[in-house]
Amino acid sequence: MKLVRIACIYTVVTAFLLGIAYPLAITAIAQLIMKGKANGQMVTRNGETIGSAIIGQPFTGDNYFHSRPSAAGTGYDATASSGSNYGPTNKSLTDRVAASVKTESAGYPIPVDLVTASASGLDPDITPAAAYYQAPRIAQQRHISQDMISALIARQIQPRQLGILGEPRVNVLALNLALSQIPGNAAR
Repeated sequence: MKLVRIACIYTVVTAFLLGIAYPLAITAIAQLIMKGKANGQMVTRNGETIGSAIIGQPFTGDNYFHSRPSAAGTGYDATASSGSNYGPTNKSLTDRVAASVKTESAGYPIPVDLVTASASGLDPDITPAAAYYQAPRIAQQRHISQDMISALIARQIQPRQLGILGEPRVNVLALNLALSQIPGNAAR
C-alpha cells in the first residue's frame, strides 16, 4: 500500500510540474522575451490585425500577388495543417494542379510553388521566381510599370537563413502590403 501511495504522489507532483508549472513558466518567459513571436507574429495595419507573417493567406484578386495553394482544411486553416498526402498520379491532385495552372497561366512555364501546396499547407512564402512570374499581371492590373513591381519584389526577397539554410523567399503578405503602399496605385 505504501508503494501505491508513493506512486500516486509522484504522479500528481510530476503531472503538476510538467503539465502545469513548466508550460506556464515557458509561456511567461516567451511573453517576456519575444512577445510578437509567442503570439503568432501578427501583422497589424491601422490598428487592425490583418494576418500573420508565418501563416499563408489566400489572395485571389488579379491585382495582388497570389500565395501557394493550400491543402490545409478549407485552405490556410491552421487547425488542419497538413499536406494532401496525394501521390503524383492521384487524380484529385492532378486535377487541382491543372486548375491552378489554368488560373495562373501567363503563357510560359509556371513556377511549381504557384500550383502545388507546401507540406504544411500554410506556407506564407513563395519563391522569387513565383513573385516575378506574377509581376506582369500585377503591373497591368494596377497600371504601373513592371520595372517598379520588379524592384518592389527585389526589396522583399529574404535571403537564406545564416546564408546556408533554406532558399531565398518572398513573404506574400509583406509583398502585398508593400504593393499597397505604392503612391497613386489603388487596387482596381
